[in-house]
Amino acid sequence: MRATEPARNRSSLVHQLRYALRHPERVPAHARRLLRDALLRLRHRDHIAYYRAVMASDAARSAEAAVGHSPSREAWTRIGRMQFEYLLGHGLRPHHRMLDIGCGNLRAGRLFIDHLDTGHYYGIDISPHILLAAQDTLVADKLQAKLPYLTLADDLTFDFLPDAHFDVVHAHSVFSHSPLPVIEECFAHVGRILAPGGFFDFTFDRTEGEEHQVLHEDFYYRTRTLTDLAARHGLAARFMDDWERLPHRQSKMRLTAAPDRARTVGP
Repeated sequence: MRATEPARNRSSLVHQLRYALRHPERVPAHARRLLRDALLRLRHRDHIAYYRAVMASDAARSAEAAVGHSPSREAWTRIGRMQFEYLLGHGLRPHHRMLDIGCGNLRAGRLFIDHLDTGHYYGIDISPHILLAAQDTLVADKLQAKLPYLTLADDLTFDFLPDAHFDVVHAHSVFSHSPLPVIEECFAHVGRILAPGGFFDFTFDRTEGEEHQVLHEDFYYRTRTLTDLAARHGLAARFMDDWERLPHRQSKMRLTAAPDRARTVGP
């Protein structure tokens, strides 16, 4: 079982003081991040623009850390493999068309691309720096012939994508960095691009206590908040209990079209 503390409020002063006492060597770096993020929020009121600036700053400081190679390349490989094997065991087939939201530098995407039929992988990200790193991954893994789509996105309306096209939509470590309006924007539009019988899997940082955020970068939600939000947009939510047994600190949920909606959009 993974070690989680879903009731902990990481934004509370008590938690931050205790953390600082346990890890004094991390205080200077945290203070620099706090100042950096405050300045970026002053320049970018919109969260997507703000977080794009955060990623650009991280990439400028450490390209490896910005694309998920921290703490190690081994961890990068292991987490990508975990995502792939889980989805493979939960319905991903080569003929499926997949949208990978926040594809990053293809930590898991390289495995999805190799598994799926040519041209069936579509990755989007808000960071041009990360998408350039994704191209490097394609070259390193010799996946150019699989013709994946890699596209810069400015929001989660998916207005440039066709109706009922994707069998699988996937978002790993996206909503853990997203305020609720960004998540709701995704829920409001993802049903349009899901093919009949398709599903949307995403991870999130779970709390069953007070919902909170840390530095406007890490957001913690109650399960009920997200299931209720999905229902308001015609989506049925299922908490993926078996994901909880894996060594990952986020939780996972699956959305599908609610039964009444599925009857109206089905063939």
